Amino acid sequence: MKAIQVGLLGIGTVGSGVFNVLRRNQEEIRRRAGRGIEIAAVADLDIARAQSIVGADVRVVDDARLVIADPEIDIVVELIGGYGIARQLVMQAIDAGKHVVTANKALLAVHGTEIFAAAHRKGVMVAFEAAVAGGIPIIKALREGLTANSIEWIAGIINGTTNFILSEMRDKGLDFDMALKEAQRLGYAEADPTFDIEGIDAAHKATIMSAIAFGIPVQFDKAYVEGITRLAAQDIRYSEQLGYRIKLLGITKRTAAGVELRVHPALVPARRLIANVEGAMNAVMVQADAVGTTLYYGKGAGSEPTASAVIADLVDITRLHTADAAHRVPHLAFQPDSMSDAQVLPMSDVVTSYYLRLSVADQAGVLAKVTGLLAEAGISVDAMLQREAGEGEKKTDLIILTHSVREGTMNEVIARMQLLPTILAPIVRIRKEELA
Repeated sequence: MKAIQVGLLGIGTVGSGVFNVLRRNQEEIRRRAGRGIEIAAVADLDIARAQSIVGADVRVVDDARLVIADPEIDIVVELIGGYGIARQLVMQAIDAGKHVVTANKALLAVHGTEIFAAAHRKGVMVAFEAAVAGGIPIIKALREGLTANSIEWIAGIINGTTNFILSEMRDKGLDFDMALKEAQRLGYAEADPTFDIEGIDAAHKATIMSAIAFGIPVQFDKAYVEGITRLAAQDIRYSEQLGYRIKLLGITKRTAAGVELRVHPALVPARRLIANVEGAMNAVMVQADAVGTTLYYGKGAGSEPTASAVIADLVDITRLHTADAAHRVPHLAFQPDSMSDAQVLPMSDVVTSYYLRLSVADQAGVLAKVTGLLAEAGISVDAMLQREAGEGEKKTDLIILTHSVREGTMNEVIARMQLLPTILAPIVRIRKEELA
């Protein structure tokens, strides 16, 4: 049987990994897929560099539209990234009747509804395992492995850069700026790390997982996004003393009121496996009704780990290439005419618990006033820690862990606390997730 012909758009870090892994493991992949998978054409602006990677047997062009228009190409792999030209090329490939594989989480989080609808109309597949958590097969687990379950919540460390930075802050006592510079020196962070450190990258991935878990359209514009730039080394230390570690989590949860979709730093009990995921590694916890809790761990980025996910998609499409479109796994796990209209909740309606750090005057009555305001709002205290003031110091840190409360209520209480004359600095608030 003739090998499936693949056109690669972009041959940077991931693209070269796809080519190398596919070539190295070609016989094993053929045995699994039932036929060969060959990269027949590559589009890249740097033709000379691309040709040096793939050799003389593969056609290289500098115009991706030539690859899409080639009638011999069965699958187009988009590895360009971004929202602009990548969207145009993916839509053109679908319109040309090509299956698409992409690692572009930003594209799918923002334009996924449009892309999946177009693919459904044309009867082609859009596969995107590599778009979330690199080499970890979390998309397949959510779409297929857990299909018998009603998924309750997902919580993931889905950005390796921020996890590396937080590990450095905890292990070496560094402040955020120093840990970021170390991440950049080692190549874990880009020169412009905004998408990572502000939580945007994680929010793209959480949006995709949320859509698959709950059968809702992708709605990145409704996600709550908060990064790690305001975290201080002392909060890392205090959380450790209280038995927690701080992680940037992407969280999506089904509630009676709607779906939560949020990315932010969170205190996680140190005894949880996910709290012990260090460095640039990724991990995703899924809570489901039948199977209970499952954890998926591995490399979330890198040339060959991400290539592993891309090639897994190529194998899936190859197996189903001739299958009736109606018998394929739906893009977002649920049949297109059975999608839910459940609303994504505004952050003010989310219920969780909190870590508060207050810089307070070291004088009598301060604690009573603070806890009094919490009590008036019906917020109970779970634990408290007060740093002893040093000799001659006139202020100290007061750390409070609360039980669960609606975020809007907590916002109101913090605003009232901030007006107290004994509160000497902006109150630090970090959400706490037990993940039980």
